[in-house]
Amino acid sequence: MPTHNEHGQNEPGGPEPEKVDASAGYERTDTNVTGVAVFMIALLILVAATGGLCYIIGARLNAHLNREDGPNSKWTKTADVRQLGNLPSNPELQNKIATLTQNFPTPRVQTDDGNQDVANLHARESLLLDNYSWVDRGSGKVRIPIDRAMQLIAQRGLPVAPAAETAPLMTGDSKPTVTMPLTNGFAPTAYEQEQAEAAVKTQQTAAK
Repeated sequence: MPTHNEHGQNEPGGPEPEKVDASAGYERTDTNVTGVAVFMIALLILVAATGGLCYIIGARLNAHLNREDGPNSKWTKTADVRQLGNLPSNPELQNKIATLTQNFPTPRVQTDDGNQDVANLHARESLLLDNYSWVDRGSGKVRIPIDRAMQLIAQRGLPVAPAAETAPLMTGDSKPTVTMPLTNGFAPTAYEQEQAEAAVKTQQTAAK
C-alpha cells in the first residue's frame, strides 16, 4: 500500500521522510580514508607479488636455457646486437635475394589459389594421355594414347588372372561386387572450364 497520495504528501501512519540539514551548504561527513588506504596497500602488494613471480619464472627459464647451451667457449661469444644499430640496406644483397627468390627450386609457395597449377598439371597429363611418346627408346617401349589403348583392350581383351582361392562365406556374408565407374576419373576443374570457354570466345571473335 503506497504511503504517498497524489499531492506528494504522506498518508497518516506512514514513515516520516528523512530530514537532511542543508544549512551548512556542504557535506558534513568525509570519505572513508581507511578503506581507500587498505585498497591501495592491497593493490601495491598484488603488483609487487606479480612482479616477483614474473622475475622468478624468468630467472628459472634463463637458468634452464644456460644449462642447455653450456658455458661460452672460444667458438661462442655473447654479443649485444643493440650496439649495431639499424643496418643500412645493401642493394647487392637485395639483388641476390631477388635472384634466389625467382629461381627458387620447387615446390614454391603458390602465389594464387592453385587453379593455374592444377590446370598446368592437367595439361601435362593430357599430353601424355593423348599423344605417343617414348618410355624407353632403347628397348622400344612406346606410350600410346589412351583412346588407342582402349581400342586394343576392347579387341584383345584383358589377360585373365588365375582364379583365387576363396574361403567359403560365413553365415550372413555376401560376395562383394565391384561397380563400373561412371567416368574415366578425369574431369576439368571450374577454372579450366572457364579458361576453355574464354579461349573459344576469343577464337570466335578473331574469326569474325
